[in-house]
Amino acid sequence: MSDTPVAGRLRRPGWRDPRLLVGLLLIAISVTAVTGIVRSSDTTVPYYAAKNTLTPGTVLARDDVVVVQARIPAGTYVMPGEQPWGQVLTRVVGDGELVPLAALADQDDFTGRPIAVRTSLPLAAGVQRGSMVDVYLTRTDADEPETTLVASGLVVESVDDESRSFSTGSVETVYVVVPQRDIEEFLDALASKGEISVVGLAGGGA
Repeated sequence: MSDTPVAGRLRRPGWRDPRLLVGLLLIAISVTAVTGIVRSSDTTVPYYAAKNTLTPGTVLARDDVVVVQARIPAGTYVMPGEQPWGQVLTRVVGDGELVPLAALADQDDFTGRPIAVRTSLPLAAGVQRGSMVDVYLTRTDADEPETTLVASGLVVESVDDESRSFSTGSVETVYVVVPQRDIEEFLDALASKGEISVVGLAGGGA
């Protein structure tokens, strides 16, 4: 008689096998988690975006914005349900750009004012609402003309389209937003004898 052990027959696990049930449960949990991640990544949230270019000093109203959908975490941009109306923008918000919460302030906290500047040189075609410009003064009362920088990085609030359309190359009018602390010096420069030039900054559009 042989002493060699006889291998037992392997049995297929049944539906009541705990190991099989645990494995199926883990698969179900994994599928549910992946599905939830995919769905959350596809979820969009409504935000306010500028209907047109908005400049510093604009008192935000409902007509200034439209509602758009975006996949951006809350807390950075203005969402419907919040009440930003009556607050003032402190920087340029371009056409179609989401309105940042950080760009809004109470009206008492914004002291910039739009000031009309009559230029002696025609404005570049790209200078428009929301553009950033430098303002120069050229004095002609000395032996030789002398040009100095009056203000740098000012935002254009608006351009007088009528003066631009009918300009003969002499004078155009552009409104720039000047900080309160610089207004007196800026006005003194405009009132002095000389020619004022408004020069757009490269890449300084809205």
